[in-house]
Amino acid sequence: MSASGKKIAVVTGAGSGIGRSVALTLAAAGWSVAVAGRRTEPLEETAKAAGTDADVLCVRADVSDPDDVAALFAAVREHYGRLDLLFNNAGTFGPGGVPLEDLTYEAWRSVVDVNLTGAFLCAQAAFRQMKAQDPQGGRIINNGSISAHVPRPNSIAYTATKHAMTGLTKSLSLDGRPYRIACGQIDIGNAATEMTERMQTGILQANGQLAVEPVMDAADVARTVLHMAELPLEANVQFATVMATTMPYVGRG
Repeated sequence: MSASGKKIAVVTGAGSGIGRSVALTLAAAGWSVAVAGRRTEPLEETAKAAGTDADVLCVRADVSDPDDVAALFAAVREHYGRLDLLFNNAGTFGPGGVPLEDLTYEAWRSVVDVNLTGAFLCAQAAFRQMKAQDPQGGRIINNGSISAHVPRPNSIAYTATKHAMTGLTKSLSLDGRPYRIACGQIDIGNAATEMTERMQTGILQANGQLAVEPVMDAADVARTVLHMAELPLEANVQFATVMATTMPYVGRG
């Protein structure tokens, strides 16, 4: 805990969607939260939504930029003195509906840079801080996706990075054992955010048809992240799947 007695969290991609919901839920539960994202204004909106009693630090950072990531964690260390949680959430789907054969190298690279390299850079910085601090340890929660298990049509870049996130989670979990660093992953299906607006108007299915899919409130995801975050470091949710109950995932659609 910090000198104030609060636990300290970093949430990336905190200017909207799941990141904002998780940041607000942590703040409401008494955490100090550093919110990070590429644009300052949405971060300030998140901080405002948390209320005047919340302890929220806004840090503009592009997770795909090593210098930005270093500056983010340096700011957290200077402001709070330690780090208890990283919610590795920042991500992008990339261009929607583009067939595999038409996906440009630039589009592929931009998704990999944010979803995979960005997640690695943040996890590495958090790992270093958690290993060095006293008392030692902390927790990293990676935002995977149901795409870490089953892809959607025309989603090769996003799907590949989310499969890779699972490998990142397992390696962090293993390498963190000697230092009391726990790592888990939450795989999310159809939380109602800006990224999933298409679910409610019709999205391409594996059989080539368009179908409206059910969604769930992002707050349901945030409560799960809070549960994972507040476990003692002797316990870990290694993988959790939180999804809209009747979305096409299990069975045959």
